[in-house]
Amino acid sequence: MTSLALTTPPAVKIPSYMSSSSSSLFSRSSILFRNTESRSRICVSSGYAKCNLPKALNVGNGNARAPIINETTIPKFFDSSRLEKSVSRNNTKLKLFSGTANPVLSQEIAWYMGLELGKVSIKRFADGEIYVQLKESVRGCDVFLVQPTCTPTNENLMELLIMVDACRRASAKKVTAVIPYFGYARADRKTQGRESIAAKLVANLITEAGADRVLACDLHSGQSMGYFDIPVDHVYCQPVILDYLASKSISSEDLVVVSPDVGGVARARAFAKKLSDAPLAIVDKRRHGHNVAEVMNLIGDVKGKVAVMVDDMIDTAGTIVKGAALLHEEGAREVYACCTHAVFSPPAIERLSSGLLQEVIVTNTLPVAEKNYFPQLTILSVANLLGETIWRVHDDSSVSSIFL
Repeated sequence: MTSLALTTPPAVKIPSYMSSSSSSLFSRSSILFRNTESRSRICVSSGYAKCNLPKALNVGNGNARAPIINETTIPKFFDSSRLEKSVSRNNTKLKLFSGTANPVLSQEIAWYMGLELGKVSIKRFADGEIYVQLKESVRGCDVFLVQPTCTPTNENLMELLIMVDACRRASAKKVTAVIPYFGYARADRKTQGRESIAAKLVANLITEAGADRVLACDLHSGQSMGYFDIPVDHVYCQPVILDYLASKSISSEDLVVVSPDVGGVARARAFAKKLSDAPLAIVDKRRHGHNVAEVMNLIGDVKGKVAVMVDDMIDTAGTIVKGAALLHEEGAREVYACCTHAVFSPPAIERLSSGLLQEVIVTNTLPVAEKNYFPQLTILSVANLLGETIWRVHDDSSVSSIFL
Protein backbone atom coordinates (compact mmCIF):
# COMPACT_ATOMS: atom_id res chain seq x y z
CA MET A 1 0.00 0.00 0.00
CA THR A 2 1.46 3.36 -1.04
CA SER A 3 0.57 6.27 1.24
CA LEU A 4 -0.17 9.73 -0.15
CA ALA A 5 -1.27 11.32 3.12
CA LEU A 6 -0.85 15.10 3.37
CA THR A 7 1.04 16.54 6.34
CA THR A 8 1.29 20.01 7.91
CA PRO A 9 4.59 21.57 9.11
CA PRO A 10 4.73 24.45 11.63
CA ALA A 11 4.23 28.16 10.90
CA VAL A 12 7.09 30.22 9.49
CA LYS A 13 8.03 33.71 10.71
CA ILE A 14 8.01 36.28 7.91
CA PRO A 15 11.03 38.59 7.66
CA SER A 16 10.23 42.29 7.40
CA TYR A 17 11.96 42.61 4.03
CA MET A 18 9.45 40.21 2.45
CA SER A 19 6.40 42.46 2.88
CA SER A 20 4.69 43.72 -0.27
CA SER A 21 1.49 45.39 -1.36
CA SER A 22 -0.77 45.63 -4.34
CA SER A 23 -4.13 47.15 -5.26
CA SER A 24 -5.88 44.21 -6.82
CA LEU A 25 -6.90 40.67 -5.97
CA PHE A 26 -5.71 39.70 -9.44
CA SER A 27 -2.44 41.63 -9.12
CA ARG A 28 0.87 40.93 -10.77
CA SER A 29 2.01 39.20 -7.60
CA SER A 30 -0.47 36.46 -8.58
CA ILE A 31 2.15 35.20 -11.03
CA LEU A 32 3.18 31.74 -9.93
CA PHE A 33 5.96 31.14 -12.43
CA ARG A 34 7.51 33.50 -14.94
CA ASN A 35 10.29 32.32 -17.23
CA THR A 36 11.50 29.56 -14.90
CA GLU A 37 11.04 31.65 -11.75
CA SER A 38 8.75 30.07 -9.16
CA ARG A 39 6.49 31.90 -6.75
CA SER A 40 3.76 31.04 -4.28
CA ARG A 41 1.19 32.91 -2.19
CA ILE A 42 1.00 32.82 1.59
CA CYS A 43 -1.61 34.40 3.82
CA VAL A 44 -0.41 36.66 6.62
CA SER A 45 -2.01 37.08 10.01
CA SER A 46 -0.24 38.94 12.82
CA GLY A 47 3.15 38.63 11.11
CA TYR A 48 2.99 34.87 10.66
CA ALA A 49 2.27 32.73 7.62
CA LYS A 50 1.40 29.10 7.17
CA CYS A 51 3.79 27.53 4.70
CA ASN A 52 2.80 23.92 4.17
CA LEU A 53 4.64 23.00 0.99
CA PRO A 54 6.69 19.82 1.47
CA LYS A 55 9.68 21.62 -0.03
CA ALA A 56 10.50 25.00 -1.55
CA LEU A 57 9.50 25.33 -5.18
CA ASN A 58 12.55 25.52 -7.41
CA VAL A 59 12.17 25.77 -11.16
CA GLY A 60 15.31 25.48 -13.27
CA ASN A 61 17.94 27.84 -11.93
CA GLY A 62 15.39 30.35 -10.66
CA ASN A 63 15.09 31.31 -7.00
CA ALA A 64 12.01 30.38 -5.02
CA ARG A 65 10.11 33.47 -3.86
CA ALA A 66 7.06 33.99 -1.68
CA PRO A 67 5.20 37.30 -2.21
CA ILE A 68 3.23 38.06 0.93
CA ILE A 69 -0.50 38.71 0.90
CA ASN A 70 -1.95 40.95 3.57
CA GLU A 71 -4.98 43.21 3.94
CA THR A 72 -3.47 45.86 1.66
CA THR A 73 -3.52 43.44 -1.26
CA ILE A 74 -7.29 42.93 -1.11
CA PRO A 75 -9.74 45.30 -2.85
CA LYS A 76 -11.98 47.42 -0.65
CA PHE A 77 -15.10 45.52 -1.63
CA PHE A 78 -13.69 42.41 0.06
CA ASP A 79 -14.35 41.99 3.76
CA SER A 80 -10.93 42.53 5.35
CA SER A 81 -12.28 41.34 8.68
CA ARG A 82 -11.96 37.81 7.35
CA LEU A 83 -8.21 38.03 7.63
CA GLU A 84 -8.50 39.51 11.11
CA LYS A 85 -10.51 36.46 12.16
CA SER A 86 -8.16 34.03 10.43
CA VAL A 87 -5.82 33.75 13.43
CA SER A 88 -7.94 30.99 14.94
CA ARG A 89 -10.54 29.06 13.00
CA ASN A 90 -10.62 25.93 15.14
CA ASN A 91 -14.37 26.26 15.62
CA THR A 92 -15.24 27.08 12.02
CA LYS A 93 -17.82 25.00 10.20
CA LEU A 94 -15.96 25.43 6.92
CA LYS A 95 -13.54 22.63 6.06
CA LEU A 96 -11.15 22.60 3.10
CA PHE A 97 -9.63 19.33 1.91
CA SER A 98 -7.23 18.61 -0.93
CA GLY A 99 -6.95 15.60 -3.18
CA THR A 100 -3.62 14.54 -4.64
CA ALA A 101 -4.13 16.05 -8.13
CA ASN A 102 -3.01 19.62 -7.32
CA PRO A 103 -2.04 20.00 -3.63
CA VAL A 104 -0.02 23.18 -4.26
CA LEU A 105 -3.08 25.06 -5.54
CA SER A 106 -5.13 23.74 -2.62
CA GLN A 107 -2.54 25.02 -0.17
CA GLU A 108 -2.49 28.46 -1.81
CA ILE A 109 -6.29 28.63 -1.52
CA ALA A 110 -6.01 27.73 2.18
CA TRP A 111 -3.38 30.47 2.66
CA TYR A 112 -5.66 33.07 1.12
CA MET A 113 -8.59 31.96 3.26
CA GLY A 114 -6.54 31.84 6.45
CA LEU A 115 -7.38 28.18 6.97
CA GLU A 116 -5.47 24.96 7.50
CA LEU A 117 -6.07 22.21 4.99
CA GLY A 118 -8.09 19.40 6.54
CA LYS A 119 -6.25 16.22 7.44
CA VAL A 120 -6.99 13.35 5.09
CA SER A 121 -5.24 10.08 4.32
CA ILE A 122 -5.30 9.05 0.67
CA LYS A 123 -3.63 5.78 -0.23
CA ARG A 124 -3.23 3.47 -3.20
CA PHE A 125 -3.41 -0.28 -2.70
CA ALA A 126 -1.09 -2.55 -4.63
CA ASP A 127 -3.85 -3.35 -7.11
CA GLY A 128 -4.54 0.35 -7.77
CA GLU A 129 -7.62 0.76 -5.59
CA ILE A 130 -7.95 4.09 -3.77
CA TYR A 131 -8.47 4.43 0.00
CA VAL A 132 -9.64 7.67 1.64
CA GLN A 133 -10.04 8.40 5.34
CA LEU A 134 -10.78 11.81 6.85
CA LYS A 135 -8.55 12.38 9.87
CA GLU A 136 -10.83 14.96 11.50
CA SER A 137 -14.54 15.38 12.13
CA VAL A 138 -16.69 17.05 9.48
CA ARG A 139 -20.06 16.43 11.16
CA GLY A 140 -22.34 19.37 10.40
CA CYS A 141 -19.60 21.16 8.42
CA ASP A 142 -19.58 22.88 5.03
CA VAL A 143 -16.89 20.85 3.25
CA PHE A 144 -15.01 21.90 0.10
CA LEU A 145 -12.94 19.30 -1.77
CA VAL A 146 -10.32 20.68 -4.18
CA GLN A 147 -9.53 18.16 -6.91
CA PRO A 148 -9.07 18.84 -10.64
CA THR A 149 -9.77 15.79 -12.78
CA CYS A 150 -6.57 16.08 -14.78
CA THR A 151 -4.03 13.45 -15.85
CA PRO A 152 -4.35 10.67 -14.76
CA THR A 153 -7.97 11.64 -15.37
CA ASN A 154 -9.74 8.47 -14.33
CA GLU A 155 -7.72 8.05 -11.11
CA ASN A 156 -8.26 11.65 -10.05
CA LEU A 157 -11.97 11.45 -10.86
CA MET A 158 -12.36 8.26 -8.83
CA GLU A 159 -10.42 9.82 -5.95
CA LEU A 160 -12.81 12.78 -5.97
CA LEU A 161 -15.85 10.49 -5.93
CA ILE A 162 -14.47 8.52 -2.99
CA MET A 163 -13.66 11.73 -1.08
CA VAL A 164 -17.22 12.98 -1.63
CA ASP A 165 -18.58 9.64 -0.41
CA ALA A 166 -16.33 9.73 2.67
CA CYS A 167 -17.60 13.22 3.58
CA ARG A 168 -21.22 12.25 3.07
CA ARG A 169 -20.85 9.16 5.26
CA ALA A 170 -19.10 11.31 7.91
CA SER A 171 -22.28 13.45 8.21
CA ALA A 172 -20.99 16.60 6.51
CA LYS A 173 -23.79 19.16 6.22
CA LYS A 174 -22.84 20.16 2.64
CA VAL A 175 -20.17 18.88 0.27
CA THR A 176 -18.88 21.08 -2.56
CA ALA A 177 -16.61 19.62 -5.22
CA VAL A 178 -14.13 22.33 -6.27
CA ILE A 179 -12.98 21.19 -9.72
CA PRO A 180 -10.52 23.74 -11.20
CA TYR A 181 -10.27 21.59 -14.34
CA PHE A 182 -13.27 19.45 -15.32
CA GLY A 183 -12.07 16.44 -17.30
CA TYR A 184 -14.27 15.00 -20.05
CA ALA A 185 -15.74 18.49 -20.61
CA ARG A 186 -14.99 18.26 -24.33
CA ALA A 187 -17.28 15.23 -24.66
CA ASP A 188 -20.32 17.49 -24.22
CA ARG A 189 -22.36 16.52 -27.30
CA LYS A 190 -22.72 13.94 -30.02
CA THR A 191 -20.97 14.90 -33.25
CA GLN A 192 -21.33 11.45 -34.81
CA GLY A 193 -23.60 8.48 -34.37
CA ARG A 194 -23.14 6.05 -31.49
CA GLU A 195 -20.95 8.44 -29.43
CA SER A 196 -21.22 8.87 -25.68
CA ILE A 197 -21.70 12.20 -23.89
CA ALA A 198 -19.11 11.59 -21.20
CA ALA A 199 -19.50 15.05 -19.65
CA LYS A 200 -23.07 14.18 -18.64
CA LEU A 201 -21.95 10.79 -17.33
CA VAL A 202 -19.27 12.38 -15.12
CA ALA A 203 -21.78 14.95 -13.88
CA ASN A 204 -24.12 12.13 -12.88
CA LEU A 205 -21.31 10.31 -11.07
CA ILE A 206 -20.39 13.38 -9.00
CA THR A 207 -24.03 14.02 -8.15
CA GLU A 208 -24.77 10.43 -7.20
CA ALA A 209 -21.60 10.24 -5.07
CA GLY A 210 -23.22 12.82 -2.79
CA ALA A 211 -21.93 16.25 -3.83
CA ASP A 212 -24.33 19.12 -3.06
CA ARG A 213 -22.62 21.71 -5.28
CA VAL A 214 -19.90 21.97 -7.89
CA LEU A 215 -17.47 24.87 -8.34
CA ALA A 216 -15.64 24.71 -11.68
CA CYS A 217 -13.31 26.98 -13.64
CA ASP A 218 -13.79 27.89 -17.32
CA LEU A 219 -15.79 24.92 -18.52
CA HIS A 220 -15.18 24.01 -22.15
CA SER A 221 -18.79 24.87 -22.95
CA GLY A 222 -21.45 26.61 -20.91
CA GLN A 223 -24.03 23.89 -21.48
CA SER A 224 -21.98 21.53 -19.30
CA MET A 225 -23.47 23.31 -16.27
CA GLY A 226 -26.87 21.96 -17.31
CA TYR A 227 -25.62 18.39 -17.07
CA PHE A 228 -25.58 18.65 -13.28
CA ASP A 229 -28.76 18.25 -11.24
CA ILE A 230 -27.12 20.27 -8.44
CA PRO A 231 -26.05 23.96 -8.33
CA VAL A 232 -22.89 24.83 -10.31
CA ASP A 233 -20.79 27.95 -9.71
CA HIS A 234 -18.86 28.72 -12.89
CA VAL A 235 -15.68 30.68 -12.10
CA TYR A 236 -14.15 32.68 -14.94
CA CYS A 237 -10.37 33.02 -14.75
CA GLN A 238 -10.17 35.79 -17.34
CA PRO A 239 -9.63 38.56 -14.73
CA VAL A 240 -6.32 36.98 -13.69
CA ILE A 241 -5.00 36.92 -17.27
CA LEU A 242 -6.44 40.34 -18.11
CA ASP A 243 -4.73 41.94 -15.13
CA TYR A 244 -1.41 40.44 -16.18
CA LEU A 245 -1.78 41.65 -19.78
CA ALA A 246 -2.74 45.12 -18.50
CA SER A 247 0.64 45.28 -16.74
CA LYS A 248 2.44 45.01 -20.07
CA SER A 249 3.38 48.11 -22.06
CA ILE A 250 1.27 47.27 -25.10
CA SER A 251 -0.64 50.08 -26.76
CA SER A 252 -4.36 49.38 -27.01
CA GLU A 253 -4.25 50.58 -30.62
CA ASP A 254 -1.78 47.79 -31.49
CA LEU A 255 -3.80 45.05 -29.83
CA VAL A 256 -6.03 42.48 -31.52
CA VAL A 257 -7.68 39.50 -29.80
CA VAL A 258 -7.78 36.31 -31.85
CA SER A 259 -10.11 33.34 -31.48
CA PRO A 260 -8.29 30.16 -32.56
CA ASP A 261 -11.55 28.68 -33.89
CA VAL A 262 -15.15 29.63 -34.59
CA GLY A 263 -16.36 27.89 -31.43
CA GLY A 264 -14.34 30.26 -29.23
CA VAL A 265 -15.64 33.52 -30.72
CA ALA A 266 -17.92 34.32 -27.77
CA ARG A 267 -15.03 33.79 -25.32
CA ALA A 268 -12.65 35.93 -27.38
CA ARG A 269 -15.26 38.69 -27.83
CA ALA A 270 -15.81 38.93 -24.07
CA PHE A 271 -12.03 38.99 -23.55
CA ALA A 272 -11.55 41.73 -26.17
CA LYS A 273 -14.30 43.87 -24.67
CA LYS A 274 -12.53 43.89 -21.31
CA LEU A 275 -9.15 44.52 -22.94
CA SER A 276 -9.78 48.12 -24.01
CA ASP A 277 -12.47 46.92 -26.45
CA ALA A 278 -9.77 45.54 -28.76
CA PRO A 279 -10.68 44.43 -32.30
CA LEU A 280 -11.38 40.76 -32.95
CA ALA A 281 -9.97 38.28 -35.47
CA ILE A 282 -10.96 34.65 -36.07
CA VAL A 283 -8.88 31.72 -37.27
CA ASP A 284 -10.89 29.39 -39.48
CA LYS A 285 -9.75 25.80 -39.14
CA ARG A 286 -10.87 22.39 -40.30
CA ARG A 287 -10.37 19.47 -37.93
CA HIS A 288 -9.76 16.06 -39.52
CA GLY A 289 -9.59 14.08 -36.28
CA HIS A 290 -9.24 14.32 -32.50
CA ASN A 291 -6.19 16.43 -31.51
CA VAL A 292 -5.54 17.18 -35.19
CA ALA A 293 -6.19 20.66 -36.58
CA GLU A 294 -5.55 22.33 -39.92
CA VAL A 295 -5.66 26.11 -40.25
CA MET A 296 -7.35 27.39 -43.39
CA ASN A 297 -7.58 31.19 -43.30
CA LEU A 298 -7.94 34.29 -41.13
CA ILE A 299 -10.96 36.55 -40.69
CA GLY A 300 -9.82 40.02 -39.62
CA ASP A 301 -6.76 42.26 -39.82
CA VAL A 302 -3.63 41.59 -37.73
CA LYS A 303 -0.96 43.28 -39.84
CA GLY A 304 1.55 45.14 -37.65
CA LYS A 305 -0.43 44.33 -34.50
CA VAL A 306 0.17 42.38 -31.29
CA ALA A 307 -2.12 39.35 -31.49
CA VAL A 308 -3.46 37.75 -28.32
CA MET A 309 -4.90 34.27 -28.91
CA VAL A 310 -7.46 33.22 -26.29
CA ASP A 311 -8.67 29.68 -25.60
CA ASP A 312 -9.95 27.71 -22.62
CA MET A 313 -7.17 25.10 -22.80
CA ILE A 314 -4.02 24.04 -24.62
CA ASP A 315 -3.83 20.29 -25.12
CA THR A 316 -1.44 19.22 -27.90
CA ALA A 317 -1.03 22.89 -28.98
CA GLY A 318 -1.78 22.07 -32.62
CA THR A 319 -4.53 24.70 -32.87
CA ILE A 320 -2.53 27.44 -31.12
CA VAL A 321 0.74 26.90 -33.00
CA LYS A 322 -0.81 26.61 -36.45
CA GLY A 323 -2.86 29.69 -35.66
CA ALA A 324 0.28 31.55 -34.57
CA ALA A 325 2.03 30.58 -37.81
CA LEU A 326 -0.91 31.95 -39.81
CA LEU A 327 -0.90 35.19 -37.81
CA HIS A 328 2.81 35.72 -38.54
CA GLU A 329 2.17 35.06 -42.23
CA GLU A 330 -0.55 37.72 -42.13
CA GLY A 331 1.89 40.27 -40.66
CA ALA A 332 1.35 40.13 -36.89
CA ARG A 333 4.23 41.73 -34.99
CA GLU A 334 3.97 39.51 -31.90
CA VAL A 335 1.72 36.63 -30.90
CA TYR A 336 0.70 35.80 -27.32
CA ALA A 337 -1.23 32.67 -26.33
CA CYS A 338 -3.53 32.78 -23.30
CA CYS A 339 -5.51 29.92 -21.79
CA THR A 340 -6.83 28.79 -18.42
CA HIS A 341 -5.99 25.09 -18.50
CA ALA A 342 -2.46 23.95 -19.39
CA VAL A 343 -3.14 20.33 -20.34
CA PHE A 344 0.13 20.12 -22.35
CA SER A 345 -0.16 16.66 -23.87
CA PRO A 346 2.81 15.65 -26.07
CA PRO A 347 4.04 17.18 -28.33
CA ALA A 348 2.71 20.48 -26.90
CA ILE A 349 5.99 21.62 -25.32
CA GLU A 350 8.01 21.18 -28.52
CA ARG A 351 5.40 23.14 -30.45
CA LEU A 352 4.99 25.96 -27.92
CA SER A 353 8.73 26.48 -27.49
CA SER A 354 9.40 26.62 -31.25
CA GLY A 355 9.65 30.42 -31.25
CA LEU A 356 6.33 31.32 -32.89
CA LEU A 357 4.89 32.62 -29.61
CA GLN A 358 6.22 35.60 -27.68
CA GLU A 359 4.68 34.27 -24.47
CA VAL A 360 2.37 31.47 -23.37
CA ILE A 361 0.20 32.60 -20.45
CA VAL A 362 -1.70 29.94 -18.47
CA THR A 363 -3.05 29.47 -14.94
CA ASN A 364 -2.36 26.83 -12.30
CA THR A 365 -5.75 25.10 -12.43
CA LEU A 366 -3.63 22.13 -13.53
CA PRO A 367 -0.21 21.28 -12.10
CA VAL A 368 2.48 21.79 -14.73
CA ALA A 369 5.31 19.27 -14.44
CA GLU A 370 8.80 20.72 -14.13
CA LYS A 371 9.87 18.92 -17.29
CA ASN A 372 7.25 20.97 -19.19
CA TYR A 373 8.70 24.38 -18.31
CA PHE A 374 10.07 26.45 -21.17
CA PRO A 375 11.30 30.07 -21.40
CA GLN A 376 8.11 31.55 -22.88
CA LEU A 377 5.84 30.03 -20.21
CA THR A 378 4.07 32.16 -17.61
CA ILE A 379 1.82 30.53 -15.00
CA LEU A 380 -0.60 32.73 -13.05
CA SER A 381 -2.20 31.68 -9.78
CA VAL A 382 -5.99 31.52 -9.44
CA ALA A 383 -5.82 30.67 -5.73
CA ASN A 384 -7.15 34.06 -4.56
CA LEU A 385 -10.02 33.91 -7.04
CA LEU A 386 -11.04 30.42 -5.93
CA GLY A 387 -10.53 31.25 -2.25
CA GLU A 388 -12.81 34.28 -2.45
CA THR A 389 -15.42 32.27 -4.36
CA ILE A 390 -15.38 29.56 -1.70
CA TRP A 391 -15.89 32.17 1.02
CA ARG A 392 -18.85 33.64 -0.83
CA VAL A 393 -20.45 30.25 -1.40
CA HIS A 394 -20.03 29.47 2.30
CA ASP A 395 -21.45 32.87 3.31
CA ASP A 396 -24.35 32.59 0.82
CA SER A 397 -23.08 35.75 -0.88
CA SER A 398 -23.05 36.69 -4.54
CA VAL A 399 -20.36 35.01 -6.65
CA SER A 400 -21.11 36.79 -9.93
CA SER A 401 -20.32 40.20 -8.38
CA ILE A 402 -16.63 39.21 -8.30
CA PHE A 403 -16.53 39.46 -12.09
CA LEU A 404 -18.52 42.70 -12.51
